[in-house]
This record gives sequence, structure tokens and C-alpha cells, in this order.
Amino acid sequence: MTAVLLTGMSGAGKSATLLELVRRGIRVVDTDAGDWNEWVRAPDGPDWVWRLDRLNALLDEAGAAPLVLAGCRSNQGALYPRLRAVVLLTAPLPVLLARVQRRENPYGRTVDDRARIAEHVAWVEPLLRRSATLVLDTSLLSVAQVADRVEELLREPGPPPG
Repeated sequence: MTAVLLTGMSGAGKSATLLELVRRGIRVVDTDAGDWNEWVRAPDGPDWVWRLDRLNALLDEAGAAPLVLAGCRSNQGALYPRLRAVVLLTAPLPVLLARVQRRENPYGRTVDDRARIAEHVAWVEPLLRRSATLVLDTSLLSVAQVADRVEELLREPGPPPG
């Protein structure tokens, strides 16, 4: 399998990196778009999770072809065994908040959204950091440099899926 996941908080640079990778001819899937997610009941309330059946089918269909997924969901770890790498894109909270104010996507512009992003940086990002293959601080790297690192991961030889 030659699939890589870009994960991280809102404003970390996932979408910008996907656009650069598409420009370079790499197949990407933004799991925030389309029918990749569904609401489920969780012990602490509703949770917006990946449709693992659909993502597993996508990975089956992709085979050994390079593929970059992007997203951040509570159940993403279920796909980790099928991925070449999990890349956490991160940046300091003030940078994330400034970025979400400037982007087209409206998420992050309200006080509640911004508080949720800060909360996720405090407790979700440390979990992602522990399970990431690679952590890239996008406040220190250009989008092109991040895309270069992802392309390197896609080219690395790896064990066959299993």
C-alpha cells in the first residue's frame, strides 16, 4: 500500500497540501468532502466518524498506486495498518486561528469554532502526535516543502500490505 494520511487540526495545512499534491499529479482524497463520514452514537454524544467501509474500499481499489488521504476523525486509527505513513501537520494555535480566519471554508470564524479548535489542539493533537509517523510544523515549512516530504514518503519502499 502506498497511501499516506495527512491529519491535524483545522488550519494546519491539510487542504493546501492536497492542492499542491494534485498540481503534481498525485491522487488525493479530502475526507472532509463527499460521503466519507457519518454520525454515530458515542458514549459522550454524537460523533462524526469516517465511513470505514468506504475508505477500505478506496484503499482496496487504489492498490499500490500512490494515494494521499486528508482528515482527522476519532476512528482514523482503524486505517493505520493499511497506510504507509501518518503525517501530522501542526502549527502553533495563533497560526491555526489566523489561517482559519482567512480561508474560504467558514469553519473557524465563530467564537465557538475557535474555542473548539483550541480545545482540540490541547487534547486531540497530543494523541495524534503519539501515533504519527512524521510530524511537520507548517508554520516553519512552505506548502511545497510539506508536499515534497509527502512525495518522499510515497516513494519509499515499504512492506507489502498485510
